[in-house]
Order: sequence, then C-alpha cells, then structure tokens
Amino acid sequence: MDATPHSAPDGATDSAPDGATDSAPDGATDRAWAALLARRAGDPAPLPDHPLSSLFTPVLAAGAGEDGCTLVGRLAQTLDGRIATAGGSSQWIGGRGDILHTHRLRALCDAVLVGAGTVEKDDPRLTTREVAGASPVRVILDPRRRLSPSHRVFSDGGPPTLLACLADSPLGDRHGAAEVLRLPRGPEGMDLAALLRALRARRLSRLFVEGGGITVSAFLSAGLLDRLHVTVAPVILGSGRAAFILPEAARIADGLRFDWTPYPLEGGDILFDIPLRRTRPRVCEGA
Repeated sequence: MDATPHSAPDGATDSAPDGATDSAPDGATDRAWAALLARRAGDPAPLPDHPLSSLFTPVLAAGAGEDGCTLVGRLAQTLDGRIATAGGSSQWIGGRGDILHTHRLRALCDAVLVGAGTVEKDDPRLTTREVAGASPVRVILDPRRRLSPSHRVFSDGGPPTLLACLADSPLGDRHGAAEVLRLPRGPEGMDLAALLRALRARRLSRLFVEGGGITVSAFLSAGLLDRLHVTVAPVILGSGRAAFILPEAARIADGLRFDWTPYPLEGGDILFDIPLRRTRPRVCEGA
C-alpha cells in the first residue's frame, strides 16, 4: 500500500479468490503491521513512518462517544457506487489489497459486526486468516432471528460469536455455537445504541462494522460511525445495489460532506479513509 494523502471537502467481504497470495512481500509493511499489533496490545512504542501507521492509528484511538466505543464502517463499491449487481452478485468487487485491508481491520478490532443478509448470502467466517493477528469476536445482527444455525459463524468452532436479536425473540439463548444477545427495539428496528452499550459491557469497544450496505447505512444514519473506509474499484456496472441507503435528499446541500484521505491498494483499487466523528447525515436528522 502506498499512501497519497489528500483532503477535499467534496466528497465481498470475507475471503480471497482461490489461490490468491501476497505476491510482493514488503519488509517495511511487515514491520509496520507488527508495530500496529503491538500497539493494539498496549505497547506505547512509536509507530514507524509508513502508510499503514497513518491509516490505522485512528482506528486504535480511544472512543470519543459517550458509549466509549470506536466504530469503523467499511464497504467496497464500484466507481458508480454499486456494492452488488441487481441479482446480488458481489464477488469480487475489491481486489487483493481490499481483502488484506479488511482482514487487518478485523485483527485490530475487538469485534466485527455484519448483518444477517451478509451471512445469508456469503456465509463468511469473519476471521483473520489472511494476516497476522487474532480474530475478533463475531457479532451477527439478525433482529428477527431468521438465520439458520448451520451457517459457518455459528458452527465452525471459530472465534466467540454473538447473535444480536430483538428482545422478544421466542427462541432460546443459544444459536448453534453463538450466544444470543437480546436488545430492545429502536426507531428503525434494533436499538443500535443499546447494542453498543451491551458490547462495551463485554469489553468490546473497538468495533468494525464490515457490512453489508444496509447495516453500514444503519450505523451511518444513526450517527454512530467514527470513521468510514470505502474501497472504490475501477468497475462501472450502471445498475445494481447502491452502497448507501439513506432518506431521499431534496437538495445537494442536504448531502453529507467530509474530508478524506485516499490510499492506493494492491490491484488498482483506491481506499478512502473518512473521519466522520459520529456525524449524522442531515437527511436523517428528522428520522
């Protein structure tokens, strides 16, 4: 990864294709990543001057919100803002660099959060097998508890897993190997603020909202994202599922504007690091 910092006011989540490898090992990158993992473990030593350091240092910062959590959302999209075709095909929008970035975010966070739709379609493992570092706790947001316990996150013997559902779910307190976390209803379904409090109580405060688009949009709409990482692939579909789903904006001025820093990724994708600082889109303020 090479960084090209720039600020402007205008502003398939799980595994690599079969046979994909890191074709260009970089000693400096390996050292920077090792230093970040040490920082995550509490080592206060200075980080090396490297793009990974500038990209991930904010992720390791203490949460600024009242809930004490730091939330990073992430999506991979085409140039025209699509995260999947109309039929739901999404593999592979991002290339090798985006896959490594996703696994690094998992390794730096206490928990990875995904929606039921992502589990239902992609059956991800949500582990860090592509990079060094421990796998996070897996949190599956399934308000209506519609997922089968046969999905890999509930049955693979991997990292601890929580199934977050509405409090009135009639079923038991286990879902396969996952523990059930019951939450109250909020204005738009599950109470996401209550979810953050529940995770913080379990000492899970650095949270990676990995997808999909509906889930990331829900946290964005609620003003709960500290940062947003968006990978843009050099692909134009012209149709398909939009990356973000928000209330309709009547004016351009109603859109959410922000600064960003781009980072070229292996394979030609561009990653945009966006500091949102819990900003809520104007079109969501009345929701």
